[in-house]
Amino acid sequence: MPFVQGLRCRECSRPYPAEALHVCEWCFGPLEVVYDYEAIAAVITPERIAAGPQTIWRYADLLPASPLGAVDLGAGFTPLVRADRLAAELGLGELWIKNDTVNPTGSFKDRVVSVALTKARELGFKVASCASTGNLANSVAAHAARAGMHSVVFIPSDLEPAKVIMTSVFGGQVVAVDGSYDDVNRLCAELAGDYQDWAFVNINIRTYYAEGSKTLAYEVAEQLGWHAPDHVVVPVGSGSQLCKIAKGFDELEKVGLIPAGGGPGGAGRVRLSGAQADGCSPVATAFASGADHVRPVKPTTIAKSIAIGNPADGIYALDLVRDSGGAVASASDAEIVEAIGLLARTEGIFAETAAGATIAVLAKLAASGVIRPDEQVVAYVTGNGLKTLDAVAPGCGPTITIPPSMEAFVAAGLKGFDQ
Repeated sequence: MPFVQGLRCRECSRPYPAEALHVCEWCFGPLEVVYDYEAIAAVITPERIAAGPQTIWRYADLLPASPLGAVDLGAGFTPLVRADRLAAELGLGELWIKNDTVNPTGSFKDRVVSVALTKARELGFKVASCASTGNLANSVAAHAARAGMHSVVFIPSDLEPAKVIMTSVFGGQVVAVDGSYDDVNRLCAELAGDYQDWAFVNINIRTYYAEGSKTLAYEVAEQLGWHAPDHVVVPVGSGSQLCKIAKGFDELEKVGLIPAGGGPGGAGRVRLSGAQADGCSPVATAFASGADHVRPVKPTTIAKSIAIGNPADGIYALDLVRDSGGAVASASDAEIVEAIGLLARTEGIFAETAAGATIAVLAKLAASGVIRPDEQVVAYVTGNGLKTLDAVAPGCGPTITIPPSMEAFVAAGLKGFDQ
C-alpha cells in the first residue's frame, strides 16, 4: 500500500484525510498529497525500483494509489535521448530529451491518468471524465476502456481533428463545448458538484492525478544514474507539470535516492525553466514583469495543449522557477513550428506544438545565457507530432514529383547533399 499520510492545503497547511478532495474548505487553496518519507526511505532502493515494471508503477512507493490492480496501459519509462546534434545547433553542452511522445496515447498525460483512474477506482467512482485540450481526453478515454469504466470527456469544439478522432475511437462519450479550455473547465467544475460518482480527473481527483507527473523526475534521475540534472525545461499550461517535476526531485533527495544539492556537480538544486506560447503566456508575462500574480488571458495559439489562459498552478510554478534561478519565456507560433522541424531533423523526434514551444524556448534561453553551456540540461518533450499535423502540414510535402524513370530523377537534380 502507498505511504500516504493524508492531504494538506498548500496555502494554510490544514490537514485532510486522503479522500476525494481537492480544495481546502477554509481558504480554497489546492490540496497536496502528504507522504511518510521516513517510512519510504526505510524500504526504497534503486534495486527495489529496478525490480519493478518498466512503467511508472516501478515508483509505486512514491505514488498515492496502490499498484495492485493499477489501470496501466504501460505509461512511463520512456527514452531519455542524448541530443548532441540539437545541442550543437543551440550552443549547449550536455542536452537530453525526455521523449514522452512514445507513451501509449502519445503524451505524458498517460502518466497522470494511470494514477488518477487507479485512485478513482479505489475511491469507488464509476465514470471517468475530464476537461481537456486533447491529450488528456485521449488518455482518459483509453484508460477508461482498459478499466471497463464509462468515460465522458469534455473538449473545446475547435480542437485538432486528430485528437478528437483519437478520443472517439475508444468508445466513450465526447462532448464538444463552444468555448475555450477555460470555459470547458468551468463547466466541468460545475458538473462535478452534481455528478458525484464521476471522477473528473483534473478536478475532483486532481490532487492524486497531478502526482503522476512526478514520475518524469524519477525517471530522469534513474536514467542519469541516480542524480538530478542541472537544469530542466518544461512546457507550462496549468503549471502543474512543472510543480510536480520539482516535487519529484525533492522527494528523491528526501528518501536518499539522489544526493542533496541538485545536479551532478552538487552545486544547488535543479534549475527550473518553463515554456509557453506567445498567444497564451500568462506565466511568462508575469515572470518578465516581476509580478507576484498571474493575470488570466484569452488563448490564441496553435499550441492548444498548453493553451490554458487561467493556469491553476501558475503562481506556484512562477515561484518555483524564480526560487531555482530559472526563467519562463514564450515563443511565437512561427517559432514553435520552426522548433518542431529543428527537433525532428536533428534528433529524429516528431513532437507536437507544446513540445515545439519547449524547444523554441530552450533555444531562446540558451541564446540569452539563462541556460549555460556547462549545464546538464533536460528538455521535456511531452506529446507526439501526429496529434498536431495541421501545424506543420503547410511546410511539408514531396521534395519533387517525377515520372517513374531514372532519367527523370537525374534531371531533377536533387540538391543539399553529396551523392
